[in-house]
Amino acid sequence: MKNFLIVLLGPTGVGKTDISIDIASNFKCEIISADSRQFFREMKIGTAVPTELQLEKIKHHFIRFLSVKDYYSSSLFERDVLELLPELFSKNNVVLMSGGSGMYIDAVCSGIDDIPDVDPSVREKYITRYREEGIERLRETLKLLDPEYYAIVDRNNYKRIIRALEICETADRPYSSFLKKQKKERDFVIIKIGLERPREDLYKRINSRVDDMIRRGLEEEAQRLYKFRNLNALNSVGYKEFFDLFEGKISWEKAIELIKRNSRRYAKRQLTWWGKDKEIKWFGPEKVKEIIEYCSVRCTPFPV
Repeated sequence: MKNFLIVLLGPTGVGKTDISIDIASNFKCEIISADSRQFFREMKIGTAVPTELQLEKIKHHFIRFLSVKDYYSSSLFERDVLELLPELFSKNNVVLMSGGSGMYIDAVCSGIDDIPDVDPSVREKYITRYREEGIERLRETLKLLDPEYYAIVDRNNYKRIIRALEICETADRPYSSFLKKQKKERDFVIIKIGLERPREDLYKRINSRVDDMIRRGLEEEAQRLYKFRNLNALNSVGYKEFFDLFEGKISWEKAIELIKRNSRRYAKRQLTWWGKDKEIKWFGPEKVKEIIEYCSVRCTPFPV
């Protein structure tokens, strides 16, 4: 029998969690989380992890299974998901993967190239440039060397910019070229579902969600994690803005404003990432019945 991986993707705040529960309930299957920020157990409020009730209703994988001190990557996620899928398919020929981390989703669906090891001296060169010249000079260099990756990268995340630059220099080719690799064959059928909302509606939801996170204690959570502020996991929207507040660089009001703005910008970058993927079938979140019908038709078991 054929096995099917339904991939539910979409920008932050669009409503993936509730619909993933509906889809998984319909197919009686388990959920693989493809939200890289939800991997870390210390980051709960700021990453909008599913509620305890949702986690009890449907078994989830890759939720809060790492510490912020642990190293993890899209290639490790690809490895771990491909190792887990045979077990899940032995119980149900349908599995749902849901999330918004485009690079991690692509790793599972298409595979990723082996990125070359970087000479430590190259990395140190760009770190020194960042310290001496600031992030803007790094952005300018990345835009020149790899305009395609520049268009989608978080331009406030100096570590990702440095990573792209060191790969560009080491491999003598754009970092984005490693993200376009020849698609690897999978022994399961992939069905991609994208969720979208009108921009005004999406941005309103994002702003409201930030307000809810503040009410639930995001500032206190960031305070507890302040000592880990230099770790890559904490270079995330909702935390780095509070770190600047704690260091007296910005006001409380400005921190909230920036969290909302940076969350909206992140959503825009996510949509840019998926813009060229013709395999994605897009729906509004209110079309739950249509989404399930679309998947059901394509997941009908049939002999190989």
